[in-house]
Amino acid sequence: MTKRDSRRLPGLLHAGLIALALLPAGPAAAEPREPIRLWPGVAPDDPPGIPPEIAETSAADPATRTRPVTRVTNVTVPTITVYPPDPVLDTGAAVVVAPGGAYHHLAIDKEGTEICRWLNSLGVTGVLLAYRVPEREGFPRYHLPLQDAQRAFGILRQRAPELGIDPDRIGIIGFSAGANLAAVLSNNHEERLYPRIDEADDRSCRPDFALLLYPGWLRSGDRSTHGVAPELRVARERTPPTFLVQTEDDHANVENALEYYLALRIAGVPAEMHLYARGGHGYGLRPHGQPVDTWPERAAEWLRSEGILAPAAPASP
Repeated sequence: MTKRDSRRLPGLLHAGLIALALLPAGPAAAEPREPIRLWPGVAPDDPPGIPPEIAETSAADPATRTRPVTRVTNVTVPTITVYPPDPVLDTGAAVVVAPGGAYHHLAIDKEGTEICRWLNSLGVTGVLLAYRVPEREGFPRYHLPLQDAQRAFGILRQRAPELGIDPDRIGIIGFSAGANLAAVLSNNHEERLYPRIDEADDRSCRPDFALLLYPGWLRSGDRSTHGVAPELRVARERTPPTFLVQTEDDHANVENALEYYLALRIAGVPAEMHLYARGGHGYGLRPHGQPVDTWPERAAEWLRSEGILAPAAPASP
C-alpha cells in the first residue's frame, strides 16, 4: 500500500472524524455528534502494550481504483459516533456501521463514514462503530469487537430518546470482518461477554435487523465441508432478519454468504441474498463498473419491504 499520509492519533479522538474530512457532506447530512466512549475505563479483556492508534491513507483504493481509503488500527478506546439525517427525512431508524479490515484495521471512510452518509440519505441515523483492532492473542478474533458491539447497542437503546432514534429499529450493517462481527452479534446477544457496568447493559443488544456485505469467516471449515461456524447459533427466535451480498469472485469466498443464508432458511429466519458474478471484495459504496454496484438500491428496497424505514406508530395516550 502506498501511504499518502500516516499519523498517530490521541486517545479518544475518533478516527471517523478524521476520515470525514475526505467525504463531502451531502444535502441529507447533518453534523455528526461528539464520539461516545463505550467504556468508562480500560476496555474489558484488553491487554496492555498496544501501540498508539494510527491512521494510514492510501494513494488509491485498490478495490475500486477510486479515491483514497483511510485505515485505522491499534484501536484501544472504542467509540460510537452518531450521524443524524436531515430532520425532514428522519424515519427514526438507526444502523450501527461496522467497517471491515480483517480484524486488523478499520476501513473507516469507505466502509464507515461513507456508509453513514448513505444511510442519512434514506432518513436513517448512521452510528459508526470504531471497535478494537487488531485482534488480540488468546481470544477469538471477534471476541473484543463483540464486547464493543454489545455495549454499543445497550448505550444506543438507553440513550434513544436523547438521540432521537427508535429503540425497536436499530440494526447493524457490516463489511467483510465487520459483516462477520454483525453475524456473530446477531447470534450472541442473550448474555454480555463482560461484567455489567451500568444501566446500558440492562438493555437488549440484539440487532433488529442485519445487513452483511462480502462477509468472511461465516462458514465452517473449508469448501469440502458444509455449515456455519459454531459461534453462529442461528435460530428463529434469536437471529434477526438478514440481508446478504457477495460476489462469486470474492477472495473471501462466496460460500460464506451461501452457507449462512442456508442456515437462516433452515431456521426460518427472514433473509434476502444477492449474489453477483463479479465485483471482488471491499468495494463499499464505491462504483467500479460491475452489477454489484447496485447493491445499495437492493438494500434500500429490502429495508422498505421489512418496514424498517417506516416511522414507528405513535404510542397510545
